[in-house]
Amino acid sequence: MNVADSEVVASILKNSGFTTTEEIKDAGLILINTCSIRDNAEQRIWGRLREIGHLKKKNRDLKIGIIGCMAERLKEKLLETEQLVDIVVGPDAYRELPGLVAEAEGGHKVVNVLLSHEETYADISPVRMDKNGVSSFVSIMRGCNNMCAYCVVPYVRGAERSRDHESIIREVNELFSNGYREVTLLGQNVDSYLWKEGGHDTGFPELLERVASVDPLLRVRFSTSHPKDISDELLHTIARHENICRHIHLPAQSGSSRILELMNREYSREWYMDRVNAIKRIIPGCAISTDMIAGFCTETDDDHKESLSLMEWAGYDFAYMFKYSERPGTKAARKYKDDVPEEVKAERLTEMIALQNRLSSRSKKHDVGKIFEVLIEGSSKRSPDNLSGRTSQNKVVVFPGKGHQKGDYVIVRIERCTSATLLGDII
Repeated sequence: MNVADSEVVASILKNSGFTTTEEIKDAGLILINTCSIRDNAEQRIWGRLREIGHLKKKNRDLKIGIIGCMAERLKEKLLETEQLVDIVVGPDAYRELPGLVAEAEGGHKVVNVLLSHEETYADISPVRMDKNGVSSFVSIMRGCNNMCAYCVVPYVRGAERSRDHESIIREVNELFSNGYREVTLLGQNVDSYLWKEGGHDTGFPELLERVASVDPLLRVRFSTSHPKDISDELLHTIARHENICRHIHLPAQSGSSRILELMNREYSREWYMDRVNAIKRIIPGCAISTDMIAGFCTETDDDHKESLSLMEWAGYDFAYMFKYSERPGTKAARKYKDDVPEEVKAERLTEMIALQNRLSSRSKKHDVGKIFEVLIEGSSKRSPDNLSGRTSQNKVVVFPGKGHQKGDYVIVRIERCTSATLLGDII
């Protein structure tokens, strides 16, 4: 999400005469795009501000801005206690940045964190910040209507609104024409995408089908699906198109129905398992990844064991796992006591990580001997003689590849694997 937002910001500033630099010491304006979903993300921003403080001392004309979710949530603290910060701009006010920068250059501290019910930046062609020129993000919606008890997103990004589907198709066509061979459609909950126009409702399955139909050589990914909304219609759409990637990120957060109810996730353990079964039935060979939270309010040892057993049952290919961190303003912060000791959270997270490492290793070992189509993203980080790319299941593959270049599709047989990577040869 933040990468996509940064590309929108870069486009807005470029259209107002700004240029980018690879050297931070040469910058006259530094914008730090922020996330407030977890406390450790915010702590990294405070550390980053301290790191760049010396640049402000050397260049008194340098302007520093905080943009994104943390800007909306901590606007007063950023301006009042962090003398380094000149500009604070929330995720719906990026169009105002050129004027706000000009105001800051006049010696003023400036802030705009107003949320919008309409802003989707649909008319802005993002400046692509990626380096490989093969894969890119396309934002299809903003905000979120799911009021998960632990989550700050609805408060800092506002209500859900979908982007005009025609503008999405135009952007995807432009990316493909410029050599990109993979797009990832982004939304807090892509399953609830809905564009209403002329008496016709375009939902996410139809949008996904239209994007996949741009060209068979264009791979299509999406993130993130919500377990309460992912439909058989969507799964059948994926199954019909080989270029829609066989990977679904389906955050569970917990394996305990009691905890899921406290989290306001609007599904039970049984519902989640039904959706996983549907994925495996309708899209054989589809990889599934997840998010898990350790130590949510009132979580017991039995609740934690249910999370571990769900992970084992699902056999996730990959997972993002975190200790619960209370976010001010959320329902959990207002209504529940953060009563699981930090050392217990840490122990439970360690168990989750150890289990997922075993599951990920098992998943990769099962791929040895199989054949996959791989989209080349560039050279391997460890050896310029090898190439690196991803399978449809979003697994990294490294292989010798003389005569091929990034953006090419190749057929690779997997010969062996490491804990993180599949290793193979082109056939």
